Amino acid sequence: MANNPGPEGNYDPAGSTQMFRAFVDEGTQQQPQPAAGPTSSGPRFGVIIGVIVAVAVVAAVAWLALA
Repeated sequence: MANNPGPEGNYDPAGSTQMFRAFVDEGTQQQPQPAAGPTSSGPRFGVIIGVIVAVAVVAAVAWLALA
């Protein structure tokens, strides 16, 4: 695959163009998504709590370092 010229005849020694095109083409062949029902905020809520905890820890460390 990496040694073959592309459709335009341009040689891509790393094969990155062909891999990118395969990735893009794969994204267009997705299955239809089911109808969206009620969604929960589980993972998003966990991320928000994690960010708040991380900010609190950084603030505490900074406070101790500057005190």
